[in-house]
Amino acid sequence: MLGRAEAIAVSGRSFPLPTLSQAARDFLGRDDLDAATLRSYGQTLRRLCLALGGQLPLAALTADAVAQVFATAWAGAAASTWNRHRSAVRSFGAWASLDDLAAGLERRAGPRPGSRSRAPAGAQLDALWDRGDLPLRERTLWCLLHESAAGVKAVLALDVEDLDLEDRRARTGRGWVSWRSRTAVLLPRLLAGRTRGPVFLSDRRPGPARTPAPADLCPDTGRRRLSYERAEYLFKECTRSLDPARNGYTLHQLKPRPASR
Repeated sequence: MLGRAEAIAVSGRSFPLPTLSQAARDFLGRDDLDAATLRSYGQTLRRLCLALGGQLPLAALTADAVAQVFATAWAGAAASTWNRHRSAVRSFGAWASLDDLAAGLERRAGPRPGSRSRAPAGAQLDALWDRGDLPLRERTLWCLLHESAAGVKAVLALDVEDLDLEDRRARTGRGWVSWRSRTAVLLPRLLAGRTRGPVFLSDRRPGPARTPAPADLCPDTGRRRLSYERAEYLFKECTRSLDPARNGYTLHQLKPRPASR
């Protein structure tokens, strides 16, 4: 691909070829995109720039290269996630007057109505909690979500400073999140003496090109806040064996079911 980029004829042009990163900025800088669409498109294009290089001449961007990025980044993604990124690539290609950049990407069929996995409960949850091979971070996050019935993003946004371990609660932007005995045992072990920064951290430190906002970076370990996408992926993969449909569960399904009357 780089050889093709170098071979592109530029004679007769009085301006440099646009790069992928510049085209992505121009595409996202339009005023006809709402906030949700802008955020979605931005995720896709950031991944393309990171994988292919932001300085790649736009004319060298091909459907084959895009397909390789998808195979690496989203091969195991849910149909809705895959199709969302695919749609973003198609829109970007049409805007940039490129050939169909999604030509090598088949649209994935989502689950049929009524085929969605039922939420785990009872023996399934007991089997999950009792697994000795689970990382401490995952056990703590999943228990906290189940015991608190709080939203996933609200829990992932918690900072150590928000926690009141003695009273088993934490302050959020919309009130308090409370938990019970299982989480109360796990949280102090997860914090390991940390007194500031995000509660749930990623496995590795971010690279120089992916430095997060200061609020999402742990000042003690240098690691960033665990992302919703990564947390969701890990839970789905871990629970495939528990799900009769073998789809795996979502973090939202950890919320306790309302008691039946």
